[in-house]
Amino acid sequence: MMRRRLSESLLLAIVVICAGVALAAEERLVGAAFSTARPGDAPPAGWKPLVASDNTPRTRYTLVDDGGITVVRAESKAAASGLSKSLRVNPAEFPWLRWRWKIDNLIASADLRTKEGDDFPARLYVMFDYPLEKLSFIERNKLRLARTLFDPDLPAATLCYVWDNKTPPETIVPSAYSDRVRLIVVASGGARVGHWVDFERNVAADFRAAFGEDAPPVQAIAIATDTDNTGSFATARFGDISFYKQQLTKKSPATTAVP
Repeated sequence: MMRRRLSESLLLAIVVICAGVALAAEERLVGAAFSTARPGDAPPAGWKPLVASDNTPRTRYTLVDDGGITVVRAESKAAASGLSKSLRVNPAEFPWLRWRWKIDNLIASADLRTKEGDDFPARLYVMFDYPLEKLSFIERNKLRLARTLFDPDLPAATLCYVWDNKTPPETIVPSAYSDRVRLIVVASGGARVGHWVDFERNVAADFRAAFGEDAPPVQAIAIATDTDNTGSFATARFGDISFYKQQLTKKSPATTAVP
């Protein structure tokens, strides 16, 4: 009888543990699982180049080993391009975005408020499926032209998280190139250069702060290192990216860097 009870208790414990694992899986939506790939020269599966101009040299992206974990290494020599991945995320259900990156140097001459200085060692784009009918007539025509010239999937609203050289964290400004892209500074200065830093942001809250309305569905994410405007050199590494239903680190309401 005692053995039977122990067996039943053990079985119940296994069921509870398995249920907990399933629940945990439902709490997360994976955007990038670079750590599951093998180091090599090929782009990560499911990711495609994000190019603004065919006349600009492209940033080089490779899968490398970093402390036993596969990550994406970006190397930019007066170059500009990114890697993007299509995915569907409801910010109301999965508002929390978590990622990690490491930069090897700042771009001293960068200035996020000018086209000439619009370079960053690390960017993370979150692109939204924003309805075209909500744009003004002029904005719609600009976007249609840009989609014809560059990318038919170009979004109508984008948040771009950046590591800047001097601008204070939590600064939100329009991109020097497009008012439909809002830059959000999440790290600044050189105190943590050369170190992995984890970040956690509430994209629903950030979208409202940047655009003044509720966030539409996410349609894609992208990573980038660019140095074309300043003619500089920069390298960075990008780790896994995921969306969560709940905040993992209890800090500020919108976010912060996680030590």
